[in-house]
Amino acid sequence: MDHHGNRYGRSEAARAAVLEAADDLLVEHGFAGLTIEKIAARAGVAKQTIYRWWPSKVDILLEAFGDDMAEDLTPADHGYLATDLREHLARLADFLTTSDAGAVYRALVGQAQHDPQLATRLRDGHLAAQHARDRLPFERAIARRELVENLDVDLAVERLVGVVHYRVLVTGEPVTREFTDALVDALVLELT
Repeated sequence: MDHHGNRYGRSEAARAAVLEAADDLLVEHGFAGLTIEKIAARAGVAKQTIYRWWPSKVDILLEAFGDDMAEDLTPADHGYLATDLREHLARLADFLTTSDAGAVYRALVGQAQHDPQLATRLRDGHLAAQHARDRLPFERAIARRELVENLDVDLAVERLVGVVHYRVLVTGEPVTREFTDALVDALVLELT
């Protein structure tokens, strides 16, 4: 007998369908309009299947968001700090402003303002993992001796990534490639 699920009994195709359905429906209906019933119908799975794998729509969104971040926001290594950072920051801005995953992120951040448990899970899990990925270009540059060894990498990351998040979540100002390149160029000039 062929078994197509993983060791937990999940079918990878069904898992992917649920995560994609949640992303799509969130964009279409917003957080309040997103329901397990709608996700199940769109994904073509039973509600009971979803509840067996995820306790709530928030859990589905967190998993979808985490998968998307890891896939889309792991910085490439081009061998040069400015190039790595320009590409990474532009991808981050694009991810947060134009992708379904960015809509999921904005919804989760909004919901986290009223749900301390979600805020902790979002910060300690997904955002901490992304922060580690955001550090990679700086760590590689330090290893190449392009930057000083005692650089406060966390502060350098926050000076770039924080500005993008601020524009996306607070001011709503555009986050263009010209803007992100200028941020990177100013920081790299200061650090090198």
